[in-house]
Amino acid sequence: MPPPVIAIHGLHKAYGSLEVLKGVDLTAPRGHVISLIGSSGSGKSTLLRCCNLLEDSQQGEILFEGEAVRWKGEGLNRHPADRAQVTRIRTNLSMVFQQFNLWSHMTILQNVMEAPVTVLRRDPVEVEAKAREYLAKVGIADKADAWPAMLSGGQQQRAAIARALCMEPRALLFDEPTSALDPELEQEVVRVIKALAEEGRTMILVTHDMKLAADCSDHVIFLHQGLIEEQGPPAAMFKAPQTARLRGFLSATS
Repeated sequence: MPPPVIAIHGLHKAYGSLEVLKGVDLTAPRGHVISLIGSSGSGKSTLLRCCNLLEDSQQGEILFEGEAVRWKGEGLNRHPADRAQVTRIRTNLSMVFQQFNLWSHMTILQNVMEAPVTVLRRDPVEVEAKAREYLAKVGIADKADAWPAMLSGGQQQRAAIARALCMEPRALLFDEPTSALDPELEQEVVRVIKALAEEGRTMILVTHDMKLAADCSDHVIFLHQGLIEEQGPPAAMFKAPQTARLRGFLSATS
């Protein structure tokens, strides 16, 4: 068996005296979808950003395809020791944020092509063909020459997903990808995420949408105050929760 795309052991993350993650483990095997659920402030987005090394953690181990991130310093002074390693890992972990973060001065096609061409130094002709392919996959091939301001929120988020796919990453990280959308536009994005899950892509998904987590996840993690309160397959988590906190959370979100 190949090593997990991402493995985290005993992760601690603090902002000054505020401890947000208090010793969290996470494993994302290749081809699996891991959903992170929990109340606001439980540490879900922080954990996702630590996966992508956008945040420095104070303790614990992070491995990418079996390769451990190298650190220097301790506690609040701990930082990655090898910036080239960080860059290489990040280029293989594409993140889709709650806000679409498209460059307003570029067309949708240019947005999707930018990182593979400038960061990965890939051939622009080949990248354009891939970019158009991914725009078609998310259902907005006809918007390639449009500007971001001309698109609805759902279309912009689908463009952001195409941009992430065009990096051809080992895993996709989604941070509340539908929370900024109204219900009708949200379903456009949900359909794309479900289709990606059916393709067997490795994904870690922070979401407030319990139906999405139930429908497309292989494993669900419920975070509460920086700790894993409960985890397991979606059928068990949503149909037979074991802890009072998860039962209360699911009742409040239903």
